[in-house]
Amino acid sequence: MDKKNALRAGALAAGTTLMMLLMSSPALALTRDAGDDPGTGLSVVETLGLYVLAPIALFVIVAGLVMVLDRSNPDHLVKTPGAKAKAKA
Repeated sequence: MDKKNALRAGALAAGTTLMMLLMSSPALALTRDAGDDPGTGLSVVETLGLYVLAPIALFVIVAGLVMVLDRSNPDHLVKTPGAKAKAKA
């Protein structure tokens, strides 16, 4: 019975996706709207910088800040079972 429900859900998802793709026609993008004033396009370098390099740079900055500003106490770390704990001085 579980296989039948999975098949039904897959068919529903595939049908919905197909209908969404058919209903969103890219040909409508050629029709200009009133007041539409597109700017100049991006070059390849600008596109890569904006959509590839900028997210990677933001990730590195956030990860670096997390590592630098981490003030966790070694006593709060989770110890594995059977590991010897350090004695406090």
